[in-house]
Amino acid sequence: MRFSLALPRDALSIPVVRRVTGDALRGLGVAEDCVDDLLVAISEACTNVIEHARANGDYEVTGHVDDGGTCRLKIMDWGRGLRSAPPEPGPLSESGRGIGLMRALVDDLNIDSAPDRGTVVHLRKRLTWRDGALVRRLDRSLIPNAG
Repeated sequence: MRFSLALPRDALSIPVVRRVTGDALRGLGVAEDCVDDLLVAISEACTNVIEHARANGDYEVTGHVDDGGTCRLKIMDWGRGLRSAPPEPGPLSESGRGIGLMRALVDDLNIDSAPDRGTVVHLRKRLTWRDGALVRRLDRSLIPNAG
């Protein structure tokens, strides 16, 4: 499964990203706690684009579930890139926890940023499945035809 969205840098785009991503994963039979982790992580990444990209225009979100049961999400903007590593938030800070939160919710987080090229956030998570998941039924139906 693959999807791709081009969205305006507007806070109203985040519920759209959440809906498309969540519906796609649930439709495949991904376990709800796994879906929830990915939705929080992708929301944080999109929020960072909206708040920090420092560029006008759109941003893109792509998603891919591979044959091995791993979800790969990519959030791209074309801003000026990260200026430096963000400071560690204080204990009472209301912001600045997004990267740490994403890191805690996914198996792999990679942020590629360069001046005048923008930022690409890569999120990767091994999926867990509900009993009777569509993907599991498809895999079983393909086994007799596999050779």
